[in-house]
Formats: sequence, structure tokens, C-alpha cells
Amino acid sequence: MTELAALEESILGGTTARRNDTVIARGAGCWLYDTTGRRYLDLGSAQGVTLLGHCHPALSKAIADQAQTLISCPNFLYNDVRARFGAKLVEVLPPHLNHVFLANSGAEAIDGALKFARLTTGRLRTIAFRSAFHGRTVGAVALTWEKKYREPFLPLLDVVHLPYNNLAKVDEALDESIAAVFVEIVQGEGGVNIGDGDFLRGVERLCRERGAMLVIDEIQTGFGRTGRWFGFERHGLQPDMICLAKGLGAGFPMGAIAYTDCVQEKLYVGAHGSTFGGNPLACAAGLAAIQTYQDEGLIERAATMGEYFLRRLREELADMILVREVRGVGLMLAVELRQKAGPYLKALMEEHSVIALPAGPNVIRFLPPLIITEEEIEFGVQALVRTLSAADAG
Repeated sequence: MTELAALEESILGGTTARRNDTVIARGAGCWLYDTTGRRYLDLGSAQGVTLLGHCHPALSKAIADQAQTLISCPNFLYNDVRARFGAKLVEVLPPHLNHVFLANSGAEAIDGALKFARLTTGRLRTIAFRSAFHGRTVGAVALTWEKKYREPFLPLLDVVHLPYNNLAKVDEALDESIAAVFVEIVQGEGGVNIGDGDFLRGVERLCRERGAMLVIDEIQTGFGRTGRWFGFERHGLQPDMICLAKGLGAGFPMGAIAYTDCVQEKLYVGAHGSTFGGNPLACAAGLAAIQTYQDEGLIERAATMGEYFLRRLREELADMILVREVRGVGLMLAVELRQKAGPYLKALMEEHSVIALPAGPNVIRFLPPLIITEEEIEFGVQALVRTLSAADAG
């Protein structure tokens, strides 16, 4: 292990599995560079957050300029950049989601939405789905399905986990005790499992009929990842709340809950809060990110490049016995294997300089920056082919 890797592990280790002892020192566009100067194509967008790539000039400039102006401002005082960011965010949201609470992460947004749903409905129980991932704070992990995240911390909030894409089970479980249904349009961490439109619309209908809130987790799917501003727009949904993070700041840490008048009417001073949420530095980053998505046409580009990436993966992997399925929507793609993905992810990085993500034990997940080019996609596809070919032949 390198000296820097050993230093970090000795102080900060214990909760994260490292892929190897590579030490990343800088990034530019879709590429990361380690301390030796070797570059890696980042097809994971630093866990799905750098939708503009690494160190996009517009984002870097906005952060640098704001850092010289004002970094923190308490929420009991108004702030110019916070106001402009709020207006810009509402501009790209559907009209019914016209209120926003600013947090620091996706898990914080989920926890806040849990509180808001309880407050609005006066109910305590929640429905989530198998293979869901909503975060690791106490509230968010209660909604998350994977046992290794949940079981050591029981008892948690009262959450009913149902099969994904099974409307009949929701119909059975959604009674007057349910405050909200939390759902992902695409289950990213769970395997890039794509929600069926009829299922999602059916869940919305049942929530309306029975007085529960529909909360959509757009933390991974938001801001163009699926080829639309938000994944729920693909199915004509009108959620009561959505949770945002990742692409919200294009890599700068921030989260948000967007919600309707119905929720706003139940809130009161002190119902929720955050010391750092909505700080001017984060808001400057978010403002620059959304403006750049618009100026560079990146939402539409994600749809086009996603179709290209999916087609090339299917063409190149079609005859591989090792590959069970290739699926995806927009720039959110998965290659499901018949074996565990871990060794292939490691080889992909160490032997072919490509970084991808797991999604469950046997899925390789691609979440590239929205700025990715066809040439970079081809680099990644060919690296994956070389990585899988030897095992497939064996």
C-alpha cells in the first residue's frame, strides 16, 4: 500500500471497501489522474455526482468567485445567491413542486421528506421497495432494503418493503396507516432496475385514493441522468415530494427536497432546519450547474449519448455467455453478469484504466458524466470487452 493510501486508511478507514491503493490527485472532464500521472476514464462520475465532469470551468469559477465573496450565511438571514438558486431550481421543476428545502446530501433529503410526510398526513408508517437504496442515516437506512445496511441498527422506523414493479402488493399494503410511499424511478444501487410506467402510475393513483404521499427519490436519476430533467417526467407523474442531491451541485455536496403547497401548508417555524444547508458556496455551485445543463443542452445530450452507449454495449457483448443482460435508460446503464462483478471492476480499473461502479453483487454499472463523447464511450466499451473476454472464453 502506498504511503498516502495507508495514511488515509489508518485515520479514515473502516466503513468503506477500497478498490485498490490508487491515490487520485486531480480530475479533468471525464478523466481522473492518480499521483503517478496515470489517467482513468471515470464512468462512475465519482459515485454519480459529477454530471458536468471533473472541474468544469463554469462550476470551478462559480465556486472560486463565491469563496472570495461569502461562504456561509445563517438561514435566519436572507442571501442573494440562495434566492437566485432557489428560483433557478424551481424553474426546471414542474410547477406543482414550487417549494424547496435545502440540505447537504441525499440522505438528509430523504430524512427530511420522512418528517414532512409524517407531519402532512399525521401517519407514521412508510412503504418502500425491495432492492431500494435511499441512504445510510437512520431514517434513510430504514427505507433501504439491503440487510447489511439495516440489521445491525434494528429497531428502525416502521417500513414495509414490497416487491418492486408489483402493484398488487402495494394495493394490499397501502392502508390508512401509511404516510408515504418512497420509490425510485430506476433502482440504481439495487441493480439499475427500471420502474415500469404502469406500476409507477398505479402507485401514484393508490396514494391519491388513500391519502398517502408519493415521494420519489431522484437523487441518482435527477438532472438529466435518464435523459429527462427528472426521471418521473418519463411517466407523467406528479409526486408530492422529490428528493435531490448528486447532480444538484454537479459534485459539490448539497441536497434538497422539493414539495407541493399541501406540504408547505403544514410546515411551521422549527419543523426542520440545517446549519449548512443552503450555504452560499453550495448555492453558487448549484446555480452554475443548472445553468450549464441548460446552456450546453446536456439533458438532451444524455438521452442521445445514452442510446449510443446502450447500443454499443449490446452489440459488443451480445455473444458473451458471461453476460446475462444489458439494460439502461439515458446515461444510467448496467451489464448484469452470471458471476460476481467485483473482480471485473477491479481488472477494468487496474488493467484498462476505466472506473465503473457495482450495483448489487453481479452488476457493473455505468453513470458517466453527461459531457461524455462517443470516443470516450468507445474507449470504455472496448475496455469492458477485453476485461470480460478472457473469462467468457474460459
